[in-house]
Amino acid sequence: MQAQPDGNYKFILVYQDHLTKFVSLRPLTHKRAEEVAYVLLDIFTTFGAPAILQSDNGREFVNKIINELCNMWEDLKIVHGKPRHSQSQGSVERPNQDVENILATWLQDNKTKKME
Repeated sequence: MQAQPDGNYKFILVYQDHLTKFVSLRPLTHKRAEEVAYVLLDIFTTFGAPAILQSDNGREFVNKIINELCNMWEDLKIVHGKPRHSQSQGSVERPNQDVENILATWLQDNKTKKME
């Protein structure tokens, strides 16, 4: 989304429940830990906190803010996949690809409509 931001929003947080495969998308203005923690807090208070939170090894998730978020839920554990190894990220890679394809199609359709 960085190439075609929507106002101040340049990133998308993709949160997926492993059991149900339910995906929640949230726009982000930055990939800072504070903003990610706030969005995760919103998701947790809406759907409940997971027992395990899996990160894609982004630096922003190692930040103290995320650790504080984990401290709010004592049973919450954070797990990291292997760096630059998409197969270790398991079920999240497919939704990421789907989201990317859906957004690309939607943006292209909107661009075509504006040109008409």
